Amino acid sequence: MRKTRKTSPAPSAEEGAVTMAQVLEMMRALQDDVAASRMEQERMQADLAASQGRNEELNRVNEELRKTLQAQKERAAEERVAPPPSPPRTFPMPFSYEIMSAVVPPNLVGVKASFTGVEDTETHLTVFHTQMMLSGVRMRCTASCL
Repeated sequence: MRKTRKTSPAPSAEEGAVTMAQVLEMMRALQDDVAASRMEQERMQADLAASQGRNEELNRVNEELRKTLQAQKERAAEERVAPPPSPPRTFPMPFSYEIMSAVVPPNLVGVKASFTGVEDTETHLTVFHTQMMLSGVRMRCTASCL
């Protein structure tokens, strides 16, 4: 037994068939959509080209700033390089421990006698001792030749 299919007749205009006018209207709408899409694509291409130009400019400026910063770091590093430290000086203390640890009185007035090396040393020491005694400082000095 063979089953036969019943085919329905072609729909009429009243039953929902698409008319030629409707097809043309849909084609015009699609063409308008395509034209709008093309215009949007062209605008986006122009924006992309402008963005790429700005990006290239920013990359150039960034590279210049990076080089400037690197040069400044190199200059700073060169300036920071100090000469090698000299060995510490090991001179003996000029005075004894007792003299160096003595407490200086708060009312001590500085010595007004200065020694330039031209005047007599004995006179200078006499003036110095006199001024110190007038200031109220008790001292004992000894000299030795090295």
